[in-house]
Amino acid sequence: MTIRVVLADDEGMIRAGLRMLLDYQPDIEVVGEASDGAEAVSVVLRTRPDVLLIDIRMPRVDGIEATRRIVAELPATRVIVLTTFDEDSYVTGALRAGASGFLLKVSPPEQLLDAVRTVADGRGLLDPAVTLRVIQSLAAAPQHDPAYASRLGELTDRETDVLRLVARGLSNAEIAAELFLGEATVKTYLSRMLMKLGLRDRVQAVAFAYESGLVRPGAS
Repeated sequence: MTIRVVLADDEGMIRAGLRMLLDYQPDIEVVGEASDGAEAVSVVLRTRPDVLLIDIRMPRVDGIEATRRIVAELPATRVIVLTTFDEDSYVTGALRAGASGFLLKVSPPEQLLDAVRTVADGRGLLDPAVTLRVIQSLAAAPQHDPAYASRLGELTDRETDVLRLVARGLSNAEIAAELFLGEATVKTYLSRMLMKLGLRDRVQAVAFAYESGLVRPGAS
């Protein structure tokens, strides 16, 4: 099945390079481009792609607001935000807006391709280089949402353990080792936890864990 992608970046050269890379892949097709956030929303609503690759800093409407509008209108479209090292606050904002993936603009081509395929498959993705920074930024938030905290009661103890470890940035294999479980069992707990909380992927689970107060700064 072909993965349909829309590109949104205010720099034409970047869009051209991304299109060249993606269109060369037999399982990926670029179906639209946008030069700002407002145009991105319009193009996505018209083409209904599987994945949107979007820059954060763009004219008229930035990538965060565009992500929020797109996720609200087309939850099936997964959003990968392209970011740089100096945009921590933007990244956490995009995460809260519903982005499913974050990738550094300096990432190698193979990492970009893997990100598109991973997110299209329904899994969230945080670039390893930004994961810790995103988690630290969420952990530093002074306010927790009581409504989020009350929803934790829907989880079993083991599902809560899995959520806590996901929020610490552990992979399924690392969670399995930590809890002395099989990796397949961890995937089952993860799926149940996401379903109960109404979350799409582990990226949203990270935000939920911190905003609910389940994981706090300095906690292990």
